[in-house]
Amino acid sequence: MPQKVLRSNISRRMGAIAGVASIVLVKEAILSRDIADGLEFKFATPDERSVEEAESGVRDYAQYLLRLKDLLDSESWKEAQKVLRRRSSNLKLDLYAVIQSRPGKERPQLRTLYSNLFNNVTKLDYAIRDRDVSLLWQCYENIVAVYDDLLSTI
Repeated sequence: MPQKVLRSNISRRMGAIAGVASIVLVKEAILSRDIADGLEFKFATPDERSVEEAESGVRDYAQYLLRLKDLLDSESWKEAQKVLRRRSSNLKLDLYAVIQSRPGKERPQLRTLYSNLFNNVTKLDYAIRDRDVSLLWQCYENIVAVYDDLLSTI
């Protein structure tokens, strides 16, 4: 009987010591200035590019529009969708960077053009998927027109 009492007292003490030690360590980890300084909560864009690089990317998109036109003419639907989707995501990032770099007065017009451009890109993607040739060419022409407006504004 005395051994059981001795063991339970020792295991209780060990449990209490372990509990207090873990609380102290957690408190130090949470309140440590080094860890707090290591956390950074700023919003980062996926593609950190300069404004000049972004503007260059927007201008280079014209080459991909011409390639897309060739693919649409040859009815290479899957390849056209791949090019459209791949290049549109890059253009979206570049345009966002350009719009953010502009003064506040210019932004609403650029945002409208941005919205029109990508609404037509989405419609074109669906038209390619559905193989709706008339809608496809209408969306392509709208994209080219909006893109020309964007280039003249930038």
